[in-house]
Amino acid sequence: MKHIEGFELTLHRSLNEPIMLAGAPRGSAILIGTIAAVLGLGLRLWLFGGLFFVAGHGLAVWLAKRDPAFLEVAIRHCKHKGWLQC
Repeated sequence: MKHIEGFELTLHRSLNEPIMLAGAPRGSAILIGTIAAVLGLGLRLWLFGGLFFVAGHGLAVWLAKRDPAFLEVAIRHCKHKGWLQC
């Protein structure tokens, strides 16, 4: 491509990076925290709520290190049919 003077665009880093909460994508961190709170506070299963949070958040952080957009990919994958219909 030809570079034209005066037509430059600086793109801020925050526009193309996913929003993370403690290393996990924001949506999955909120979902895991809500389910853990329901288990811990609502059902009074403190141990299972804490274990669910630690295991779920740890898995989300591990997946986010491999692919920061894993949640969007998983949602898109679930929407596709198992086979093509003609």
